[in-house]
Amino acid sequence: MYQINFDHPIHIYFIGIGGISMSGLAEVLLEKGFTVSGSDVKPTPLTQLLSSKGATVYYGQKYDNLTADIDLMVYTSAIHADNPEYVAAQDLHIPILTRAQLLGQMMRNYKTPIAISGTHGKTTTTSMVSEILLAADTDPTLSIGGILKTINGNIRVGHSGYFVTEACEYTNSFLSFYPKIGLILNVEEDHLDFFKDIDDIRNSFHQFALLLPKDGALIINGNIPCIESITKQIACPIITFGNSSCFDYSAADISYNEKGCATFTLIKKGHKSSVYTLGVPGEHNIYNALAAIALSELLSIETSVIQKALSEFKGTDRRFEYKGTVNGITIIDDYAHHPTEITATLKAAVNYPHKTLWCLFQPHTYTRTKAFMKEFARALSLADKVILAKIYPARETDDLGISSATLQKEIEALGKSCFYFPDYEAIEKFILENCTPGDLLITMGAGDVVKVGENLLK
Repeated sequence: MYQINFDHPIHIYFIGIGGISMSGLAEVLLEKGFTVSGSDVKPTPLTQLLSSKGATVYYGQKYDNLTADIDLMVYTSAIHADNPEYVAAQDLHIPILTRAQLLGQMMRNYKTPIAISGTHGKTTTTSMVSEILLAADTDPTLSIGGILKTINGNIRVGHSGYFVTEACEYTNSFLSFYPKIGLILNVEEDHLDFFKDIDDIRNSFHQFALLLPKDGALIINGNIPCIESITKQIACPIITFGNSSCFDYSAADISYNEKGCATFTLIKKGHKSSVYTLGVPGEHNIYNALAAIALSELLSIETSVIQKALSEFKGTDRRFEYKGTVNGITIIDDYAHHPTEITATLKAAVNYPHKTLWCLFQPHTYTRTKAFMKEFARALSLADKVILAKIYPARETDDLGISSATLQKEIEALGKSCFYFPDYEAIEKFILENCTPGDLLITMGAGDVVKVGENLLK
């Protein structure tokens, strides 16, 4: 594998430079004095930001974009071997790394690299940790899978030994990392277009945990089923959190305010400790916060700093994000695209002021929709009324013979009102004609469904 010497900057080319993770890595390298270029489909705020910082960005992925002066090409799992820029890199004998391999090499340049993994909650927990480290004046380098308003982006280049990043299990990307401290928030079935089954997924997280050195630490949700399959043979200390006082960190005396945000007493090793109030809603965020607290205490951050940071943290973009109000209808946007995430978001919404809870859901990928069809139906049925958009295919083609209409039938079979429209214009018209003042509309999914709420608010 090609090895980067960060003391000797080179020219690196990114295929898909505008992606949320790729743009972050590109920005870090620019700050370190590297020459950065790359391509993407169209201009976005992230590509424009990179251009303003000195990157050369091409729009359209073309063979001729690659030149002999490029020292290294970086790509993601979304890029296939027939991509013209990938082919060009091979023809020009330019070394190639995956995004995960590059990120792993970057981590090795920091004293305390921290990787936050799990099927759900990575972006929110990474953001919580980021807020705490910033509040503690630790000057961290941060790589977040969403836009954090505090840093006005998804990346921050610090000058300390702290490096914090999300660690995604898809295609085993996180196995290219070199963390000293690892967090595992949860382990569930997902990405079944890559993993065989839940045992395959557990094995992947086990391999991730094995990456941690003896002088590091693993912080893990003690409620994960078959947790011993993940923690076996781990050389470093293990810190647990979860819903029971038998774990190292848990919560008691839980209450919620009018916006669904929790206040709880921290239980450490069975004993009551400090009281925390969160700035983001939902029970699931209590557990995200417990993981962040466990990490922060491991880093010897003062309790008062942690308390203040968590109370002031209002979430990242597309995580129960308030978008605005139109005709008396409150619009919230959320990235949830797995049944567990949908359940967590809709349960949080129950405590949010509303008359009728509407959920506009855009399924994400055909394989996920097929694999969790009944689970999606049950989760979405927590809303009062459901609207479905077309499946967002992402990296897939429709060869499974399913559509959002299939999911609609499953939801209706549960006795829930469900409406399906193949285009956003029809959805927007339906919402304006059927939602009434006091209703809460959640636009939900990992695709571009957020556009519906934004169009309504124009």
